[in-house]
Amino acid sequence: MTTLTDALPLLGLRITAGPLELRGITDDLLMPLADFAVAGIHDPAAMPFYVPWSTAPADVLPRNFAQFHWSNRASFSPRRWTLELAVLWEGRLVGCQGLSTHDYLVTRTGETGSWLGREFQGRGIGTAMRRAICAFAFDHLDAAEVTSGAFTDNPASLAVSRKVGYRPNGVRRLERRPGEVAVVQELLLAPQDLVRGPDLEVAGGDAFRAAIGLPREVTP
Repeated sequence: MTTLTDALPLLGLRITAGPLELRGITDDLLMPLADFAVAGIHDPAAMPFYVPWSTAPADVLPRNFAQFHWSNRASFSPRRWTLELAVLWEGRLVGCQGLSTHDYLVTRTGETGSWLGREFQGRGIGTAMRRAICAFAFDHLDAAEVTSGAFTDNPASLAVSRKVGYRPNGVRRLERRPGEVAVVQELLLAPQDLVRGPDLEVAGGDAFRAAIGLPREVTP
């Protein structure tokens, strides 16, 4: 019998690196993750995200959160995809790590994005999860580069990027909240610049490669 992970291999993906695990966001993880956002994942006076999704009212945010992840599943294709993974640290759910792209089979480029529950910030978990997703992209998805970006008034995110090995790649201005302009520091990571963490153990990698149009990995 065909399973849901057969149809949507992103749900069956598991990446382990030491105490860190990244896994596909199945429905049982949606509301526990949404609860982090409702409780607050950043200073209310700040806005680290390009789209201010975290400011939705508490009675609306869980629905928005679920719809976003369901929408990613529904629109997933080799042409355009977003991989959102739940982050667990020592077995405990702590946040989300994403990688999104379009025209990947041509560009071999994806952009990372992530967040952590506030109680887990400042403990090195953000650096570990970014290293893991970048190593996965380079070693298992044949990526040529990985991009990211952060507002210039978000020193914590920029510090994580430096620790992982990203280099500055220009700036751009955008409207962060209605009527508010903010400057984004664009970042670029090449395979040789990645500051690696523990070796990865990957389950479901071949199925995910097939889902995005890549051939199976060749085992020596």
